[in-house]
Amino acid sequence: MHAAAPTHVPRPGFLARRRRSYLLFVAPALVVVGAVIIFPWAFTVWMSAFDWKIGSVAHFVGFDNYTQLATNKRFLESILHTFYFTLLAVIFPLILGTIAALIFHREFPLRGMLRSIFTMPMMATPVAVALVWTMMFHPQQGVLNYLLSLVGLPPSLWVYSPTWVIPSLVLVEIWHWTPLIMLIVLGGLAALPTEPYESARLDGASEWQLFRYITLPLLAPFLIVAAVIRTIDALKAFDTIYVISQGGPGTASETINLYLYLQAFAFYNVGNASAVVVVFFVIILALALLLLHVREKAKWT
Repeated sequence: MHAAAPTHVPRPGFLARRRRSYLLFVAPALVVVGAVIIFPWAFTVWMSAFDWKIGSVAHFVGFDNYTQLATNKRFLESILHTFYFTLLAVIFPLILGTIAALIFHREFPLRGMLRSIFTMPMMATPVAVALVWTMMFHPQQGVLNYLLSLVGLPPSLWVYSPTWVIPSLVLVEIWHWTPLIMLIVLGGLAALPTEPYESARLDGASEWQLFRYITLPLLAPFLIVAAVIRTIDALKAFDTIYVISQGGPGTASETINLYLYLQAFAFYNVGNASAVVVVFFVIILALALLLLHVREKAKWT
C-alpha cells in the first residue's frame, strides 16, 4: 500500500498575508456602507434624543420626542392614513394586474401591441402622472366628472373630499402600477408547467377549477413577490400625494412621509422629525419581516 501524501499546511505568515489582502478589498466597501448607511442612521437616532429646531440650541430630552409622538393625534392619524393607502394600493393593483395577465397570456390578435400600450403608464414619472391626474380630478373642469355625467352618475369632489381623497389617490396608483403587477404575473404564467392542466382537462375540470386549484396555487410565490414590491413602494409614496393633495384637505391624506416632510422642512423640528424616521423604520421593518415570513411559507414549485 502506498503511504498517503502529506497534507500541505499553510504557514501562519501566509494566512496572515492572505487575510490582510482580503481586508484591502473589503475595506472600501465597508467605508462606503459606513458613510452612506450606518453613520446617517446613527446620527438620526442621536438627533431623535434632542429638542432641536434649526437656528436654535439643541437640548437633550431623551425619549420625550417618542412619548410625544405616542400622544400626537396628527401623527397617529398619519399612520392610519399610511396603512389605509398602502392596503388599497396593494390589493387593487394585485387583483387587476392578475386579471390583465390572465387576459394577455392568451393568444388573440394584436396582443403584443395592446400589451405594450397597457404597460405605458409605468414608464411615466410620478410627478408628471400626478400633474395630469390633478387636472382630471378637478370638480368642474376635470374629465372624470364629465365621464360620470355620461353614465348618469353625480359628480364627485375626488381629492377635494376628506372621505374620497385617499381612494382617489389610490386610483392613480392603480393606473400607474397595475402594469408592473401584470408583467410579474405574466412571467409566472410563462413558467407554469402544462402537465397539471392536461391531466385536469382529461378529468373534466372547468376553467374556473383550473384557475382555482392549479393556476392560483402555482402563482402564489409570484403574487407574494409582487405584493412585497407594491407594499414597499406604497409605504414610501410621497411625490404623487404631495403634488396632488399636499396631504389635504386638512390632514385627510397626510401620510407618515408627508408628516415627516412638514416637521423637517416646514417647521424645522429636526429632533421630532428624527424620531418619526426611527418609528417609521420600525414599522417598515416589522412589515418586511411579516412579508418575508409569508413568502417563506409559500411553496415554490
